[in-house]
Amino acid sequence: MTETSSSVWGKADVSSGKGASDENFPVGSFLLSKELRPHVHAYYAYARVIDDIADCETLSPEDKITRLNAMEDVLLGKREPIMRPDAMSAATLRTSLISTGVPFETATDLLIAFRDDSHGVDYKTWDDLLRYCKYSANPVGRFLIDLHKETPESYPASDALCTSLQILNHLQDCQKDLLRLKRCYMPSDLLRLAGADVSDLEAGRTSPRLRRVFNTLLDGVDVLNRQAASLPGHMKDRRFRMECAAIVALAQRLTLRLRRQDPLASRVALTKPDVLHAGLAALRVWP
Repeated sequence: MTETSSSVWGKADVSSGKGASDENFPVGSFLLSKELRPHVHAYYAYARVIDDIADCETLSPEDKITRLNAMEDVLLGKREPIMRPDAMSAATLRTSLISTGVPFETATDLLIAFRDDSHGVDYKTWDDLLRYCKYSANPVGRFLIDLHKETPESYPASDALCTSLQILNHLQDCQKDLLRLKRCYMPSDLLRLAGADVSDLEAGRTSPRLRRVFNTLLDGVDVLNRQAASLPGHMKDRRFRMECAAIVALAQRLTLRLRRQDPLASRVALTKPDVLHAGLAALRVWP
């Protein structure tokens, strides 16, 4: 048995069953040019695999790290992939990155966050959470910017949007993350300051003290959303500019919903009116 066989990859099925339709925000939507969509889908497939590895409930932390390292080796051409969807997603993305000239860091940086998820990290402060988002979310925006050959001057606004989206997702899934993955992204200093603790996330509804924590996080997200609002204006490609405007609008709408609804009582999700609002925002930046 060689190192590239099941001794590294194992037999565990890590698929979560999630696809692009399960995301809050567009993944390679029709707004992006037809020529670039295959590269976006290759990136998404790779990101989904490494996310699923980190979230797999049947793998030990050590096995997760081993598989993530193997994915990185395939991506960087240090290991030949075996004929399995997870390994081949890294090989496909490698081909895409080479052909487009997009930096490999947009893919390898994601692994930093998913290694953290695999062995568990205590997020003590807002800055700790921002560091996680720097690797778990911000590379996605930079990948799209570099794929479209847009200016690096748009990175700060893109980073703000991607970080906003990641924190919003943490708020949506805070109870599920704790119960299923034993993982909490709520900064412990905010919980302590509000007189709350992790066990408050297990309740059927949000307590006033936990709501204070959520609102503090959403205050930070509001700041990020304001920074992200300039992102469409950086984009020369009209279709990508529309995509950015739509996602900024969706982030703003989801932030409002999380202010008004209880993520412990039921999952807070975007609605058709929210999507219509985002569509109108995209049309406004068409010229």
